[in-house]
Amino acid sequence: MTDVSVIGCGNMGSALITGLSKAGKHTLTACDLDPDALEAVAEYSSTTSDPDVAAESDVVIIAVKPDIVGSVIDDLDLSADQTLVTLAAGVSTDALEDRTDATVVRIMPNLAAETANMAAAVTQHSVTDDVRELLDDVGEFVEIDEQQMDIATAVNGSGPAFVFYLLNAMKEAGVNGGLDEDEARTLAAQTFKGAAETVLQSEESIEDLIDAVCSPKGTTIEGMNVLWDSDADQAVIDAVGAAENRSRELADEFEHE
Repeated sequence: MTDVSVIGCGNMGSALITGLSKAGKHTLTACDLDPDALEAVAEYSSTTSDPDVAAESDVVIIAVKPDIVGSVIDDLDLSADQTLVTLAAGVSTDALEDRTDATVVRIMPNLAAETANMAAAVTQHSVTDDVRELLDDVGEFVEIDEQQMDIATAVNGSGPAFVFYLLNAMKEAGVNGGLDEDEARTLAAQTFKGAAETVLQSEESIEDLIDAVCSPKGTTIEGMNVLWDSDADQAVIDAVGAAENRSRELADEFEHE
């Protein structure tokens, strides 16, 4: 079993702890100064408010805000045989490697780690087998060049919020048509889940999958005509672009702090 600690038990840190605990293959330690945050994950891992205790693990995951990740790492005494995993948007491995003797791996996960449905990106130049195993236990991941991390941050890191927005719109359409809110929520959420799983398992293009649902003169083609005539796709592209630009801004802020 791999000894793993997570420093910072906010939304993302707690999601990783929960997901990894369900795999049953790791010894987990949660570290946070907030007793309420520790209480929330106490059933999934051991807890501590002492970073020195967390620093004893084979893999140390830093799940704190980008503006404090440097100071947190500076206070950790890690050795060359340990792995430091950072989740901080806009903070490169180069910016952290001089602060620690550990191998630095940068990942961009998302909250679906809690249910083992996470999409994550990881720096291919520094990823270790231990980190690959951790990521595999909580979802799917891709290994990318670090220069692509800003766009990955936008697509899979920020992406769940964009999907929730679209899912909520479908739910509201169902409610407006007379469905009970819980019924509409279930139908919309399961539809997104099923469509995503179809994309992952199919070798067909997304465009071909759309065509497969659109029968001539049927209901779906009528709805798709509305979407094709709108700027909905461009709005999503712009949202991803805005998140990507913010990731770059965070990198500049960290480098000039």
